[in-house]
Amino acid sequence: MAIKLYGDPGSGSRRRVTTAAALMGIELEYVNMDLFKGDSHTPEFLKLNPHGLTPVMVDGDTVLYEAAAINVYLAEKVGSDLLGTTARERYEVLQWMFWSGEQWRVFATTLFNERIVKSVMGEAEDPSIVGLVERNVRAAAAVLDTHLADRSFIVGDRLTLADIDVAAPFSQSHRTRIPFHEFPHLVAWQQRLLDTVPVWAETKREIDERIDRVLAEAGRGR
Repeated sequence: MAIKLYGDPGSGSRRRVTTAAALMGIELEYVNMDLFKGDSHTPEFLKLNPHGLTPVMVDGDTVLYEAAAINVYLAEKVGSDLLGTTARERYEVLQWMFWSGEQWRVFATTLFNERIVKSVMGEAEDPSIVGLVERNVRAAAAVLDTHLADRSFIVGDRLTLADIDVAAPFSQSHRTRIPFHEFPHLVAWQQRLLDTVPVWAETKREIDERIDRVLAEAGRGR
């Protein structure tokens, strides 16, 4: 039975799972959802995730939401080194995945809601929320920029799930205008991922096409 993944092709979190699965050679059955039309709030879907959020993975009797948990599950299922090759690396990968959720992605998601979702809905962004987000992003980015000053990847000398998690906010950065450009090592690392990990570039194109369509349908252009 194929592993099902429910999600919107424009979601950076879905991108995290589709990228990791492709790198691990795991075939997924995609159940595409339109978050802008409320597909994740139907009674049927809320049985899978009562929060009404995606992605959600269904593997037989195992139902998981939260992309980080899904990726750890998939990595353990196939014994992938994306979770690290030693106990120390594994803990470092998990550390950065947790860091990403606490210090990083939550603010990128908030900015996406302010500048993209509100735009689609014809609402104005809230300057106080944007200011709060940018202050927190700059604080976290300064730490990450220093960490990446003398290394090519977040953990060790190769790609891991930590890179995929931490890189996710770049999915919409040119639209949300999140201030990543102020941090040169961070920008160089992200470009390196696009240049050396073909599936990361491929999933970026998928997201761009999806969000471009949403904005065009809402009359908001790019």
